Order: sequence, then C-alpha cells, then structure tokens
Amino acid sequence: MTSGISRRARVLAAAVGTGVLVPLVAAATPASAATPAVTCTSAKAGLATKLKKDITAALATRKGTVAVGLYDRSTNTTCTLRASTAYDSASVVKVTVLATLLWDAKKTNRYLTDRENTLAKAMITKSDNAATSTLWKQLGMTKIKGFLTAAGMTQTKPGANGYWGLTQITVTDEQKLLKLLTAKNAVLSDNSRAYILKLMSQVVSSQRWGTPYGVPSGVTVAVKNGWLQRATNGWRVHSVGAFKGGGHDYMITVLTHGNSTMNYGIATIQAVAKVIHKDLAAS
Repeated sequence: MTSGISRRARVLAAAVGTGVLVPLVAAATPASAATPAVTCTSAKAGLATKLKKDITAALATRKGTVAVGLYDRSTNTTCTLRASTAYDSASVVKVTVLATLLWDAKKTNRYLTDRENTLAKAMITKSDNAATSTLWKQLGMTKIKGFLTAAGMTQTKPGANGYWGLTQITVTDEQKLLKLLTAKNAVLSDNSRAYILKLMSQVVSSQRWGTPYGVPSGVTVAVKNGWLQRATNGWRVHSVGAFKGGGHDYMITVLTHGNSTMNYGIATIQAVAKVIHKDLAAS
C-alpha cells in the first residue's frame, strides 16, 4: 500500500527482469479514494448476483489493490473489478511476447525456428527471464506494439529499455488476450493458439498456483503467473488462466499489488479463483 509514502515523490530502485536496477518515481495517492465494487452480468439467472457476492466476500479482508476479470462464454458471464487499473506486468507479459512472436511469424508465413521453440517453452513453462529478454530484444518495440494494436490491447504499454517486466497491463487487455487464445480469430492462427495454450498447460508444478486453485476435475487448465517485488506497492502477484470443461469455457485474470509477501498475494488470488470455479460449476 502507499500510505507510508511521503508527500514528495521519492526515487526508489527496483530489480526487474535481469536484475538491473532502474529508477522509480512514486507519488503519494489519496487515502480517501473510494473502493470500487465488483460488477457482474450473466445470461444465467442468479449467477451474476452469486458471483458478485462471493468475489466481494473473498476480498473483504484482503489488503492490497486487486483487479479481477472473469468471462465465461458458455453462460455469457462477465465480472470485473478495477478493469482499467494499470499494474507492472511481471512475468504475465510473457504470454504477450509469445503471441507477438507467433503473430509476426504468421505474417511472413513461417514456422518458429528450433531456437525460438526452445526459448518459448522455457519462457512459458518455467518463466525463464533470460529467454524472455532474448525474444523481447529479437522482436523489438515496433513488432510488440504492432501486435498490441492488432489485438486491440490499447491499455497495454510495453516496458521501456528492455524492461519487459515493467510493461503496464490491465484486466481488460489480459482478458482480451485470453479471448484471442481461446476462440478462432484473425489475429492468431489456430495452430498458434493451440501452441500457446499447450505451453500454458505445461507450466511446472511449482508455478501452477493462482487462478487454477479450486478448479473442478475434468476441466483443462492453461495458466501463466507473474510475481515481482518493488520498493513501492510491495509485491505484484498476478495470475491469468483459461479453463474449459464441465459445460463452461472461461478465463480469469487477477492482478494484485500492495502485497506484504508473494504468498499473501497468491492467497488473495486463490480466494477469488476458488469461489469463481465453485459458482460456475454449480450453475
């Protein structure tokens, strides 16, 4: 939280990505800012009300700033909280990096090279930072911004000077990306979508926390998480996931900062995920 920050801006340092120190200017925020409410809509009777109540209750005692996105195609259900609030992406941006690589390869009608496949797999399944930095540099800002434009991800601002982990992301744009991955579209080929989801389903067990928590048996899981500690707003801890089965086809994004520890952020995300999976399974 920012309550302990002095009124004048302070220059602080943060380690990100490859461990290089970057300056960060932070200003105090008003303590009286109104807390936004969870909003839900659904074609399924009673489901929106239930989700709003349960997500709100799951966050009632949690500290930090939390943004939530849910979309279920099967029941045309949407829930949002702080949908346009910007967060440092940490490793969640790695899905965007891979999508950009595949989008660019499609334009020149080529397959990924063996080297690119190796880097992509390490980047997604193990959250390898060096692999990400290599691909980020290879793509360059023009291609990354080109993909964001094609995807309609207008709220996403790529991190400058190679600091991909400081890319600014929102729930709105992460949900747009997950929708592209999970349904036919003109931006990503079917093979590209399948490839990304396959790697997201092969994330190492130690990194499969977050949005998959409480998922019903028989439901497929594709996940990518991110975590980063900085001098302001404590830990950023994020999780994006796509789920299919049990009569539902849905995606969840939970972005958080102001967490005292990484585990505190994980617990907040999992409290939200648990009630979403439960409510959808019962609908």
